[in-house]
Amino acid sequence: MRHVELSVMRTFLAVVRCGSFTAAAQTLGLSQPTVTAHVRAMEADLGQQLFERGPRGVVATSVAEELAREMAEHVDALAAISRRGREPLATPVHLAGPAELTSLRVVPALAGLSRRGLRLRVGFGLADDLLAGLAAGRFDLVVSTVRPRLRGVSATPLADEEFVLVGAPSWAENLDLSVDPVTALANVPLVAYAEELPIIRRYWRSVLGVPPPGRAAAVVPDLRGVLAATAAGIGITVLPRYLCARALAEGELVALLEPEVPPINTIFLAARTGTTGLPHLAAVRSVLLEAARTW
Repeated sequence: MRHVELSVMRTFLAVVRCGSFTAAAQTLGLSQPTVTAHVRAMEADLGQQLFERGPRGVVATSVAEELAREMAEHVDALAAISRRGREPLATPVHLAGPAELTSLRVVPALAGLSRRGLRLRVGFGLADDLLAGLAAGRFDLVVSTVRPRLRGVSATPLADEEFVLVGAPSWAENLDLSVDPVTALANVPLVAYAEELPIIRRYWRSVLGVPPPGRAAAVVPDLRGVLAATAAGIGITVLPRYLCARALAEGELVALLEPEVPPINTIFLAARTGTTGLPHLAAVRSVLLEAARTW
């Protein structure tokens, strides 16, 4: 291979890692025509095709995969050297996640970086939509309640959220769950954040071994609203412990069951493959991974 500029090799690696010309362009801050031109230049130099079109982007050929393995370490090291001296937090970080966890835990954890100049842009949404946006380059980091399985997206476990069956004290006083909790809960109204009762359904099957009874009495599309409705006595619900810990401590809510092994869900911090070494993203990831130890 004749002399190829570092920028062209970085573009090639980004396309291999992201599986998309569009996502690679977003990652590198380039236009898509520039990314295309860089890849075409490498293909012309090698005399071989490097990518094939796939259902969700492009797929690296065997030649491209071997070339990426050979050059990745060296190109990444040179790119790191070229970034020395730049302000590491000058580039905005586009982060997204579930509204409740992101608002109550993620954003506050980044206050120190914000004082050092971090430019943070935050989005909310459902996990599948956010991960698709990450792969497409709309976000840099996504806090995901499901394990990412998209090509070009890598993830690190961030924290485990524990789920608790809760109700207002008035419900706790009138329920005897010591003998047959399934029967005792059969006619109790439920408060959920979606009609499908996703969190409640998971808890019922995991702890009680049956699906939850009936439909929700109230559906509030924000877990903070679910908490408020439950504390007001509308019904009972299942919430992440981090969200209801204060209400439990202050007596606004009561844990109705305390199973030996409570249901948990692992939260992941996802990024496009090959981007976690970028200074602004590395700084945010490092702070979140450390902060999440106490969540």
